[in-house]
Amino acid sequence: MTQELTVTELLEARMAERLPQLLLDVRDRLLTGWPDYAAFLDEDLDAIRDGAGLFLHRLMVLATSGLSEGSRPLEDEQAVQVVFQQIGARQWELGHDLTRLLTAYQVGARVAWRHVAETASSLGMSAEGTAVLAESVFDFVNHLSHASTQGYFRAQATDARARERYREELGDLMLSERSTMAAVRAAADRARWRLPSRVALVLADDEGELTSRLDASALPVRLGDLVGAIVADPGSERAFDRERLARSLRGVPTVVGVTVPVETLPRTVELAQIAQGLSRDGVLRGSPVFVEDHLDTIIVHRDDRLLSFLRDQVLRPLDDLPKGSRERLTETLVSWLRHLGDRTAVAEELHVHPQTVSYRLSRLRELFGDALDSPRERSRLLLALNWS
Repeated sequence: MTQELTVTELLEARMAERLPQLLLDVRDRLLTGWPDYAAFLDEDLDAIRDGAGLFLHRLMVLATSGLSEGSRPLEDEQAVQVVFQQIGARQWELGHDLTRLLTAYQVGARVAWRHVAETASSLGMSAEGTAVLAESVFDFVNHLSHASTQGYFRAQATDARARERYREELGDLMLSERSTMAAVRAAADRARWRLPSRVALVLADDEGELTSRLDASALPVRLGDLVGAIVADPGSERAFDRERLARSLRGVPTVVGVTVPVETLPRTVELAQIAQGLSRDGVLRGSPVFVEDHLDTIIVHRDDRLLSFLRDQVLRPLDDLPKGSRERLTETLVSWLRHLGDRTAVAEELHVHPQTVSYRLSRLRELFGDALDSPRERSRLLLALNWS
């Protein structure tokens, strides 16, 4: 046992001398297929050297005690675990793929084993001791890979939570009339969200359904009872963007606000909310409803009290009629106004005989008089009737 300890002590000393060259060989090997990790090795050489020193010490402990010691942490091993967790975290921050890092570890393990095997052979280490060393090299690398994997996914989870907070902050700022574009741009940078030149607000009743229909470029927003997302350029000159959005939201009760420059988005919130209410009431139909297609209806319904007052005023001549007569004359008047007085078109729309249309129009003239010949009064009638 004394002789074996002497050999392992010599091995540890020799490997400590070879450590700088070992790390250089690992770097050179990585240059072929993993140049970014080769550069990373150069940049973090001190931290890697510390870990490699503990790695060698652990090998010697295993060589003298057997692999059963492998499950027991060494005195300074926790510090090395932290180092390699940080290495994994940095890979996420740099946008590197985890599998490439783990592959690079395996490459490094093979280079390290070549140095260990050559040194052990030159010292006459027993076959049993060499076998233990071989197994412990790759066992230790697996531990380091596990530590880096933990660090990678912890950084990913932390980053995702932070990004979600930043995205929420960005959405709030974009919908606030008190925010500045400088604040919005800074928030977009923090959230890593490309700020487009023009955007639109999408409102929905079901947040989960909306999220599942939109791609990752959409920015979810929640402001009070308002649930939706901000999307880029859905109504721009690139018509296919709108068509693609319409296909994505088909069948889902949603309202797509008007497309505007980012700085004027807050002014569209009220319009989108009015449209959402009209959609729920059945006044606006479609899924999705594009606000820009219904601006006239939204303007008319912006204040239901005003619309009600207008109806009461301009339709007063019909008040004293029986319900059935009032409804028939009202639908005839709406169609006549819509078709600019074309009686044939009115008859086709209402599925009645043209003579019936003539009779009803005569009755309407008795009730409204010269108002039917006044452009202004016809406009008022159309406002009161067409969006009922």
